[in-house]
Amino acid sequence: MMTVTAPLPHPGLMRTTPPPALESTAMPRILAVGTATPETAYSQRELVEILGIQDPRIAGIYLNSAIERRFLTLPQPDGSGVPPREDTGQLLAKHKTQGIALGTRAVQECLKQAGADLSDVRYLCCVTSTGFLTPGFSALLIRELGLDRHTSRADIVGMGCNAGLNSLNVVSGWARAHPGELALMVCIEACSAAYVFDGTMRTTVVNSLFGDGSAAIAMVAGTEPDAATDQPPTPRVIDFTSCIIPEAVDAMRYDWDSSQRAFSFFLDPDIPYVVGAHARMTVDRLLGRAGLRQSDIAHWLVHSGGKKVIDAVGVNLGLTRYDLRHTTGVLRDYGNLSSGSFLFSYERLLQEGTVRPGEYGVLMTMGPGSTVETALVRW
Repeated sequence: MMTVTAPLPHPGLMRTTPPPALESTAMPRILAVGTATPETAYSQRELVEILGIQDPRIAGIYLNSAIERRFLTLPQPDGSGVPPREDTGQLLAKHKTQGIALGTRAVQECLKQAGADLSDVRYLCCVTSTGFLTPGFSALLIRELGLDRHTSRADIVGMGCNAGLNSLNVVSGWARAHPGELALMVCIEACSAAYVFDGTMRTTVVNSLFGDGSAAIAMVAGTEPDAATDQPPTPRVIDFTSCIIPEAVDAMRYDWDSSQRAFSFFLDPDIPYVVGAHARMTVDRLLGRAGLRQSDIAHWLVHSGGKKVIDAVGVNLGLTRYDLRHTTGVLRDYGNLSSGSFLFSYERLLQEGTVRPGEYGVLMTMGPGSTVETALVRW
């Protein structure tokens, strides 16, 4: 676990000349964020015991992951004290049941933070990579929440951990085309519905890393914040950049494992270094298009992909432990939450209360493709 031992100056105070101002009411604002997790949480050591792991190499992966606990939905142990293996049908049912429950709570919390009602929602985009449903979560949540039947919707399925920013780009475009109308994005990841327990090192890495959770954000364009309120500043989304790495297209996969008769995640051991090596060019492109330098960025919200991924991105971008404090904190307390991880970090940044009007932030996600996604925001 990485800790900061001495107070650091606020990033906004490190620059001697002000960055250029980029702002337009046409750019959508992120009004609020809301998150939700299952009720059950397990420490990594508890999971080693619950899963009956005897191999010290496998136990070491759990215990040296920089993760202290994860929220998971596991079946009750059988007579042997070990949770029984769930078949594909049971895993898909878990994906649906937990997804609806978590997504509903995340939306409700988001709207509460935004001071909005369900009746205000005009667009709903749902993101997931931990199962497949038709109709998708957008239709299921519209029914569950009682949203207007004329709510526009989209489902982004199977894009993986980077999908939160791919989808934010879509939602931002809708918001810009419909000024004054409220749009929601909901990342719904019941990662325990994608677990395969076969004792191999391949599945162990996955099973030691991912957790269950959902995160929702509310967006609107064409409006100004209410200056009469005491609410914290809300950021406008300025731009996005993407970098796909075709030569690493098979490095992160979720596909059918015929030996286990189930879908299973695969993570190449070299993926942290591949992603890290492409982080710099992606960020440089994002900042260059806005006429900014890295020293202009006060806040970094990077996907909590795993300790090695975070370290590789941090080294290649020259980020400090302070820059990555929320990224590492979310990994420690939740594990990798796939597409919604960066929104859990965003929620912590808001709760911290350090953001000042006029500051810039970079959001970054990484995932299958292999892909690095970034977004630039300004408060």
